[in-house]
Amino acid sequence: MGFIAKETGIVYEESGKILAEVCFSENENGAVAITRTFVDETLRGQGMAGKLMLQAAEQLRASNKKAVPVCSYAVAWFEKHPEYADVLAEA
Repeated sequence: MGFIAKETGIVYEESGKILAEVCFSENENGAVAITRTFVDETLRGQGMAGKLMLQAAEQLRASNKKAVPVCSYAVAWFEKHPEYADVLAEA
């Protein structure tokens, strides 16, 4: 089925099973905390986590929301992708 955008994140499904996800929740300031990135072992090593983060960053940008990376993968991804600095909430 592929990537599915949800209010609480982005999931990647195949045959009705969630195989990868990036989770976020909106905080009291309206920013979105990216709290978890998960990739099933069957998809690891294929760049899936990066694809999820790209989908999440694009969704947040399109909805004019700001991100606060909390999980270690999200922090590292935004450090490697300065072209998405506009999506980050100011510290």
